[in-house]
Amino acid sequence: MSDLPVMQDGFGRRVEYLRISVTDKCNLRCVYCMPLEGLPWLRREELLSYEEITDIVRVMAAMGLRRLRITGGEPLVRRDLPDLVCQLAGVDGIEDIALSTNAVLLDEQAEALRAAGVRRINVSIDSLDETRMDAIARRPGTLRRVLAGMEAAERVGFEPIKVNVVLMRGHNDDEIAEFAALTRERPWHVRFIELMPTGSNLDLSADAYVPAAEALERVRELGDLEPADGPAGNGPARYFRFPGAPGSVGVITPMSHNYCASCNRMRLTADGQLRPCLFGSQQTNLRDPLRAGADLRPFIEETLRIKPERHFLVQGSDRGSGGLVALSQTGG
Repeated sequence: MSDLPVMQDGFGRRVEYLRISVTDKCNLRCVYCMPLEGLPWLRREELLSYEEITDIVRVMAAMGLRRLRITGGEPLVRRDLPDLVCQLAGVDGIEDIALSTNAVLLDEQAEALRAAGVRRINVSIDSLDETRMDAIARRPGTLRRVLAGMEAAERVGFEPIKVNVVLMRGHNDDEIAEFAALTRERPWHVRFIELMPTGSNLDLSADAYVPAAEALERVRELGDLEPADGPAGNGPARYFRFPGAPGSVGVITPMSHNYCASCNRMRLTADGQLRPCLFGSQQTNLRDPLRAGADLRPFIEETLRIKPERHFLVQGSDRGSGGLVALSQTGG
């Protein structure tokens, strides 16, 4: 094992995880993620092809990349996504492929994605109330389709299934206990995520922020919680479990307790920018050198070198976001 290649950044952190955005488009308009009118979409020629994504992953796998997560926008709106998964699953060195989705289209695609090589999924669902979920997603009929997608995910054997809930005071914070109670009955891993500011959600992030510590206090009103290892994965969540429960409750704390010291990831945007951090303005264009036939290693090594020590987000301010307008631009 010691002979395997390792990618390290300038702070000695091992980087072995890549989040791949396959599209900037989404079929929802969640209030914390993107503006109602959307954003100027990337042109087709600006997007990486599946073959180009695979070429980049192949180079990075030879350098030490081991785990992948496919994101968007909403990745399931891009056609023939299982074809990409098949290509990525065939890259030497890649050990794990996961998917983040809003699950609206998962019911019809779950079986093909599972067969292609996706093993784990994260589903975003911010309310268990139909009217409220539609208001958050700003699209009618959202909750029904998301729940159908999650049922399909269970049926075809995805494990673990992680449920991401972005906490927003006055929008869904009164549902914290209800979400946590799901883990007593279902093998789901509910993760409460602190609201992060971007250029399009500043008023919301200033007024609706709920710290994860408050969420855990409300969960503990249901009963004792014990620390838990949580499901397999690459993320920064801290997990807890009700005794005997098949699922777990996690918190992700980018604002109250950042986890940058253990960051193991980079991000590839849909138009081929390699970002060393979700926030900040640093990124490296891999698409144009790739299309020119250049060796990508020096560009990847430079991105590792400039990976910042931490982010500098400020609640209710775009200071520290590096001009990021919407989380959908980078896949979160």
